[in-house]
Amino acid sequence: MELKRVVVTGLGAITPLGNTLAETWQGLISGVSGAAPITRFDASKFKTQFACEVKGYDPVAYFGKDARKLDLFTQFAVVSADEAIKDSGILDYEAIDKNEIGVVWGAGIGGIMTYFQEVKEFCAGDGTPRFNPFFIPKLIADIAPGYISIRHGLGGPNFGTVAACASSTNAIASALDIIRLGKATAVVTGGSEAALVEPGVGGFSSMKALSTRNDDPKTASRPYDKNRDGFVMGEGGACLVLEEYEHAKQRGAHIYCELAGSAYSGDAYHLTAPHPEGEGARRVMQNALKDASLKPEDIDYINTHGTSTPLGDKGEIKAILNVFGEHAYKLNISSTKSMTGHLLGATGALEAIVCVKTIENGIVPPTINHFEDDPDIDSKLNLTFNKAQKREVKAALSNTFGFGGHNSTVIFKAI
Repeated sequence: MELKRVVVTGLGAITPLGNTLAETWQGLISGVSGAAPITRFDASKFKTQFACEVKGYDPVAYFGKDARKLDLFTQFAVVSADEAIKDSGILDYEAIDKNEIGVVWGAGIGGIMTYFQEVKEFCAGDGTPRFNPFFIPKLIADIAPGYISIRHGLGGPNFGTVAACASSTNAIASALDIIRLGKATAVVTGGSEAALVEPGVGGFSSMKALSTRNDDPKTASRPYDKNRDGFVMGEGGACLVLEEYEHAKQRGAHIYCELAGSAYSGDAYHLTAPHPEGEGARRVMQNALKDASLKPEDIDYINTHGTSTPLGDKGEIKAILNVFGEHAYKLNISSTKSMTGHLLGATGALEAIVCVKTIENGIVPPTINHFEDDPDIDSKLNLTFNKAQKREVKAALSNTFGFGGHNSTVIFKAI
């Protein structure tokens, strides 16, 4: 059968750089860091005392009394989805069939904040089980797509994806296939995460995965820099409305670009460490190019996973050089985690949006906080250090990799 074409018609985000996509994008192209000391709890006894928190967000102002029924990760999902759905205008289309619109959403952890609060209160009591009746619905990762569908009356395919930090890229890739195969006309897709709570920060810290640059949080996330010492945790939500091309044209939708292809792979190597030669990363990029019917030289920009960890950054660059060869030196490459921090399960959706906006605006966001070249990373590559660069981008690729060896890639191209 002939696969249907899939385009992007709506975008939304709430991130450490802003509570709307417009604010986030402005922060990205301006090279702003979202890192600061943690305010969510007292982190004075933690090895890492800073993160990229969402700022100035009032859940009661947005949800009223219903805020108490929703974990923060679900709230971020809804805020970003509401913006994307409004941006798309799809629900304003008179002929729309809401049963043809699905929701596929990624979260790596889900309601860890709710879980911690409930368990802490139980352990502080006399052993009598007094749990919030919303405990389980607030906790489970698939409640985010469920709530979005209920809120907007969307009766199409509805589920969550969990693949650690690749979760929301998996969601986007799944949504692509659903529309391609004619199983839905449109899908609201993306990811959210809110793990900036004691067990989240403490758990990643105990793995020695986090930067400990407490004296200078804003420069702590420094992908590809010689002195990088780990990633910076972030939080937020990001959403794309994907739509079948002919349907989008018929209703006169604004089309940002086309989602041309996707792929998945497994490292089959280690619980938390990436393959040192980037083998899984190599295969997932090659397969995504094949799925998109594109050649390596068709790609202009890569938004890397680029977490600012010593091993991960090197492995991904090795994979890029392996896949793209000499063309790698003609690419713009950047890690926007240098500004947003690592949004865990939401990071893939946010970075997919970065690719879309880069195609739309011809501006490549930078990799900030570069101070000293790493001799193990080819200095001839254009890693877009410290300042945004103007460039026509016809096709952009986004990588996300997760603990467990989960690798996902999506490719967007101009219409």
